[in-house]
Parts: sequence; C-alpha cells; structure tokens
Amino acid sequence: MQSEKAARRPNIIYVFADQLRRDALGCTGMANAATPNIDRFATEAMEMRQFVSNTPVCTAYRASLMTGKHTTSHGMVINELRMNPNQTCLGHLLTGAGYETSYIGKWHLFANQLGNHFDPKNSFVPRGPHRLGFDGEWKAYNFHHDNFSPAAYYHEETPEKIFYPDGVYEATAQTDLAIDTIRRMSDGASPFAMVLSYGPPHDPWGPDNVPEQYWRLFEHERFPNPPNYQDENDPYADEWARLSPDERAELESWRRGYHAQVASLDAEFGRLMAAIEAAGIADDTIVVFTADHGEMFGAHGRRAKLIFYEEAASVPFFIRWPGRTPAGGASDAAIGTVDVLPTLCGLAGIAYPDDVEGNNLAAEVKGAPGGPEVSLLMGCGATAAWEDGHEWRAARDARYTLARYRVDGATLLFDREADPWQLQNVADNRAYKAVRQRLESWMAAEMDRIKDGFRASSYYEKHWTDDDRCILRSETAEFGPAVPVGPALKAGE
Repeated sequence: MQSEKAARRPNIIYVFADQLRRDALGCTGMANAATPNIDRFATEAMEMRQFVSNTPVCTAYRASLMTGKHTTSHGMVINELRMNPNQTCLGHLLTGAGYETSYIGKWHLFANQLGNHFDPKNSFVPRGPHRLGFDGEWKAYNFHHDNFSPAAYYHEETPEKIFYPDGVYEATAQTDLAIDTIRRMSDGASPFAMVLSYGPPHDPWGPDNVPEQYWRLFEHERFPNPPNYQDENDPYADEWARLSPDERAELESWRRGYHAQVASLDAEFGRLMAAIEAAGIADDTIVVFTADHGEMFGAHGRRAKLIFYEEAASVPFFIRWPGRTPAGGASDAAIGTVDVLPTLCGLAGIAYPDDVEGNNLAAEVKGAPGGPEVSLLMGCGATAAWEDGHEWRAARDARYTLARYRVDGATLLFDREADPWQLQNVADNRAYKAVRQRLESWMAAEMDRIKDGFRASSYYEKHWTDDDRCILRSETAEFGPAVPVGPALKAGE
C-alpha cells in the first residue's frame, strides 16, 4: 500500500460529461463554442492536455475510473455488463478515508441486459456492494440519455423511479441536487467527495433533448464535415460506429444539437462553481472537469466512440485546487482514465492498492515537470455486443499515435503535429522507423506488464462472464461468482 498522511483532506468534486470532445470548448479552440464558465475555470485550473480515455466508451471508462485499472484487468470489456464488485474501488478508498460520499447521475456499471434500460432491474443499483463503496447519498441511474422526464429519472434507495418536474432539464435538476449536497456537506466535520456524472452532450441531439434557448444559439450555425470525413464506413467499425445514408444527412444537425448541449452543460457547471464559492469551500476543494470519451461525427467514416482517433479518445481534463495547482497551467504528461484514482488519492493522502495500474501524477497536476510520456489505449470488441473483428491496441504520446488491429494485424502511425486530422498513415514511412519501433516496444512492454493477451472479444465472453453477462474474472484476477444484488431489487420486480 502507498503511504497515508494524517492532515485534513480536501473535498473532492469530480464532474464528468458524457461524450464531450476536448476540442468542443472555447478554451481548447472551438471558435463558436458557448462555454464561458468552463473557459473561466480553465484559467483557474491545471489542464492535462494529453488526457485520454484509455478505452473510449462509457462502461470501460467508468470501470477504469473506479479501479485505476485497464479494461482487461477490471473485465468490463464492452457495455451492458455487470461489474464484479470484488475489487477495491475509488468509493471504497474514499469511504475508508473518512469521506462522506455522494454520487449523482449516470452509473452504467450495473445493467447486464443489452437494451431494456428503463427496467428498474437494470437502472436501479441497490445499496450494497454494487455501489462500489459509494455508501453515502445516491441519486443515480444506470443508463439513459433522454434529458427530460418522464423518460429521464433517477433512483435513491428503492426501485421506484424519481422523475424531474415537467420541463426541467435533467442536467439542471442534477446540478440542483449537487448544490444541495454542497450546502449541506460543506459544514460537516468530515470532508466530502461527490461525483457528478452528466448525460450531455450524448445523443440524441434533437431540439427536443435540450432547452430551447441553447438550441437557438446554434440552429443557424454551420458545422460542415471535417477534412477527415469519409463517405464510406470504416471497415473496422461495429454496428454502433457505422453510419447509414440517412444518418450522414443528419450530421450537421447533430453537431448543432451537440454544441447546444455543451452550452447547456457549461451553464450548469457555472452554477455549480458559484455554489462552491458561496459555500466558502473553494480553497479546500479539488474540482475536476472532464469527460468519459468523445464523438466521431463522421470523421474517418465513423460515428460514436471506442476508437483511438483524437475525436473519440482525447477529452478535456481540468483540475483546480487553489494554492496547489497552478492557475492556467498546462502539462503534456501522458495521463488517462487509469491515472485518476491514484492521482486523486495522491493529492488527498489516501493509500491505494498495489495492483492499481495507473500512475500517481499528483506532482504533475501541481505543476512539476516530467511524468510519463506514453499512454496505452485499447478496444476489446464491439460497443455492446459479443462480436469479433473490432479489437485494437494503441500507444499515444504528445505527438504520435500508433495503433494495431487484431483481426488483420494492420498497423497505423499518425504524426498528429504534422497531420492533425490523422489522414496520413506513416507506419511504413522510413522516416518514422525509429518512432514506430519506440512506440511498438513500449506498447508490448506495457501490455506484458498488465498481462493483456490482446484476445478476440469472444474469448472474454466465453471465459470471463456468466450467462447473465456478469463479470467473473479478468486477465489479472479471479473475482469469484457473481455477487447477488440483494432483496431491495427483488422487492421491486
């Protein structure tokens, strides 16, 4: 175990959006973004510019966030699996260190049916082991992306759905819940840790899924296809990543709705930050603003996520702890989802298990130079179906991305400085021979370190899950039989 300090620990507020690309903000270069609050926060925070979602898809990100481990080690290789709770997770560590905890929003680590998202058997996580140590306040649901009730709802301690008032935007209601938590917990004897997991800017992106004032901001904006748009679907894409002709015709409208949702989220984040200031806890609170993954929008012939290209893998990561993190600072250290747990624990002086695979980058977020130079990314199958042919691994540093597909061994290397749209595969260019060798050697060593066998997705289904899509093991651990959900859920069936 890592060492622990006895001083009063900071509060932790971890805010993450769903499907927010790094380049969708004004502070990261989006010319027509409407993100003044996040942009202001960026001037007060440290930006980790090379932050990546190590597996850019919803469930894998969340499992890595909770465990500090790569996808092949926590086992959540595709969506719609049930995570095995016999792992030491962020919630366990926070609760064990004396934090009062609060989880608000999307969870997506419990549902084990493909579809059927609105059934409480999938959407309600009963108190107990499946909350992964978040034993305090719980105002969450497993999965949905309809931002208004009656489709939008959450659960507390029973399978009963709690709906928002008519016309209230879900992100607004969730921010209200978070502000209430801040007001109540800021005067407590113990520090508190809150995760606020927003749904926007995830699809659907129609005008009925965002407040009208934000839709109007963008309804006449032009969002043409980017230079790396491709008319043909990527041959490695799964069903979720392929685009139909009708969907291609909707791309510009989708982008309008996407940026409208980003603007709506910015307004809510501004209210949250104002509440932190009003509570007088800003100096004693670590605030993170980030996202789980991005969105392709037709780039490289793909939609959605779960790919190593920048549009999916590169997400914003800003962290503010006044007096400890440099205001307006930036770091190019290689950091990703697996590094969040050890870094937060490092900042707060919390011991964490030796089997955590990420790095403690507390010194780097405080402004120290250096840090790791390369991140490992992985895709272990289709988004939510057991289907072979989509698996890949990648190594990414501040300039280059090297990727390899399992199905045919195809290797790609992009020089993102010379080719920011990742259009030119230079893997076989002799001028890049040394770069390719360096990244290939690093990736092989890192995969060996975490015992990643780069297997077909069907292997994981056969060897790691039971018939109910519950995770039983991974490359690095035998978790044991599926953990019962308890009487609370059965009572609601």
